[in-house]
Amino acid sequence: MKEIVLIVIASVFCGIVNAQQMPSLTNGIWRGVLKRTDGKEIVFNFEVKDSLQKKTIFIINASERLAADDIVIKNDSALITLPFFDSEFRVAVQHDRLMGNWIKHLADRDVVIPFEAVYNQTYRFNAANESANINISGRWKSIFTDTISKKMNEKVGVFEQKGNRLTGSFLTPYGDYRYLEGVVDGDSLKLSGFDGGYALLFTAKISSDKTITGGRFYSGAGPAPQVWVAEKSPDAALSESGSLLKQDMSPKVSFTFKDMNGKPVSFSDKKFKNKVVILQITGTWCPNCIDETRFLNELYAKYKQQGLEIISLAYERTEDFTRSQAAVKNFMKRLNVQYEVLITPVAAGDPQRAEKTLPQLERITAFPTSVFVNRKGEIEKIHAGFSGPGTGEEEYNKQREEYIHIVELLLNK
Repeated sequence: MKEIVLIVIASVFCGIVNAQQMPSLTNGIWRGVLKRTDGKEIVFNFEVKDSLQKKTIFIINASERLAADDIVIKNDSALITLPFFDSEFRVAVQHDRLMGNWIKHLADRDVVIPFEAVYNQTYRFNAANESANINISGRWKSIFTDTISKKMNEKVGVFEQKGNRLTGSFLTPYGDYRYLEGVVDGDSLKLSGFDGGYALLFTAKISSDKTITGGRFYSGAGPAPQVWVAEKSPDAALSESGSLLKQDMSPKVSFTFKDMNGKPVSFSDKKFKNKVVILQITGTWCPNCIDETRFLNELYAKYKQQGLEIISLAYERTEDFTRSQAAVKNFMKRLNVQYEVLITPVAAGDPQRAEKTLPQLERITAFPTSVFVNRKGEIEKIHAGFSGPGTGEEEYNKQREEYIHIVELLLNK
């Protein structure tokens, strides 16, 4: 009997030791590093918490906390599937370190970037100087140049600096770079952002309180960085793009696409008759589409009873309906989308995507794009891109107010 008792005690003790030695994600703040082939590191922070009896990772960018709760840990490995954008981390797990890869699934290939994370490193960038020489808060007219094609494009930097800490984003004709966070270190700036879809790093020298020079912009695994410069300008704004509506075609909308269950839904259906409709041109791979979708949910709840309908038209990475269906269902669930979502049979990268789906449009230049349709089914206005909350309260509210103004105008027309 004593021998049996000793064996049981020994088994329990070994089980406790093995449980203690089994790697797991330690709760707290981590510092993640994506390592490009050119040696540049795109950094971000995340927090691990126990939520509903399971591990959840919250990716931190400025004020945003993006939750990833689809985590599978087996032996000393972990698969962390990110909530959007069809990407994941595959890592070896130690108690204070993760090592592996970030894998982003594209239509025809995977992009793989080596990844490492260290526990209890709460900083993003290690600033050598405790104080910043200059405060660069405000709007900056920025010019980015591709180092290979030499093509130049215009952006507007919107920054907020408190001490060393720097947050903000860049506005483009197609949206913005969402939540960026970093530091001003002496006469240098560093900003980074990671949301599971895009990994971004901006560096530059602050030459004066009105001039930024020597900028470099790194995105994902490549290509080569773009160079950029900027001048401070309170009135900095993007150039207006031309009309996207074909002038030789009726502005009336007509289409039929499948919903989540494969059921055909037409713009001519009774549900949309005599309604003001926003057509949201979107994709689950598009970060700015998350910001717009969250806002459109609010807009729909507020104006639905007054006659507003919203139809989201999803252009996914491929024409494979089953693959698109899975991505869109996850997107709808994560964002609690309350309005109609349809899957177009055309891939986002198809240069004829407008001609094949919305022939009233000259082209689709940006994701997201919102098409405002009056009660007669006629296109009244088209807005390409969306400036989300990462651009700051002033810019985001300006965008919201523009949408509200258009909707109220059409509802009362």
